Amino acid sequence: MMKNEHLSREKEIYKITLWGSMVNFMLLIFKFVAGIVGHSSAMIADAVHSLSDFATDIIIIAFVRISEKPQDENHDYGHGKYETFATAIIGTVLLSVGIGILIDSTRNIIAFYNGERIEAPGMLALAAALISILSKEAIYRYTMVKGKRLNSKAVMANAWHHRSDALSSVGTLVGIGGSIFLGKSWRVLDPLAALVVSLFIIKVSVRLIKPCIDELLEKSLPKEIEDKILDIILSFSEVRSPHHLRTRYIGNRIAIEVHIRMNGDMTLKEAHDITKKIEASLKEEFGENTHIGIHMEPQN
Repeated sequence: MMKNEHLSREKEIYKITLWGSMVNFMLLIFKFVAGIVGHSSAMIADAVHSLSDFATDIIIIAFVRISEKPQDENHDYGHGKYETFATAIIGTVLLSVGIGILIDSTRNIIAFYNGERIEAPGMLALAAALISILSKEAIYRYTMVKGKRLNSKAVMANAWHHRSDALSSVGTLVGIGGSIFLGKSWRVLDPLAALVVSLFIIKVSVRLIKPCIDELLEKSLPKEIEDKILDIILSFSEVRSPHHLRTRYIGNRIAIEVHIRMNGDMTLKEAHDITKKIEASLKEEFGENTHIGIHMEPQN
């Protein structure tokens, strides 16, 4: 990737994250006020979730600048895994928030069934939940489209964080609405909604963390991708018996290393020219930033 393309991608990611962080900051303030004034534990939990969104936006801004740096003498494969690390942090923060909401809501449900009085949430809390759903779903769609176009796992992870906040607010809306309109015997719906939403949040966080662990542990690419790589290599008639194929992710790009056999009577230049064509075909399929290492062996 050329320097101008690096700068363009970095600038675009900053722009997307900035929009999200502005929405998160306004929402978290509004939700905290609505949760406190409206006496809603579910809304306060929702506000904490928005706070975690805002914090992860800051993490992305900090790590993307590092991940976009080209390779140097200390990082032969570039800095792409910093972006993976940022994604793992987002997932971990999200998991922590989900567990925290789960514990707090369970405590409130137990207290309710032990006879403790739960105050009815106010209409301000209900309005905050509705506004949160609409705004977070909009920013999720915007961020996910941009993340896919930029091929940024950190941006797409942040999009899911926005979506989880929208889902959290759906549960909050149901819980607050039921607590308000169904009477005091149904006020347990407020913490119950928070409990259900926390399970969704935990599920999303695990889905974000697992691919990061796979990458950091150098897990191979899926079989269908490796099969596609072999098909491209074997499309060159001069090549025989590709073997020792090794693949992995490096941030938002992939690495391919493979051994191939060719006619031992070829000149070094002829063999080199063929490998350059193979590299060009692989980069056309998997991206210009693909790391490729081809080891040539003479055909017996």
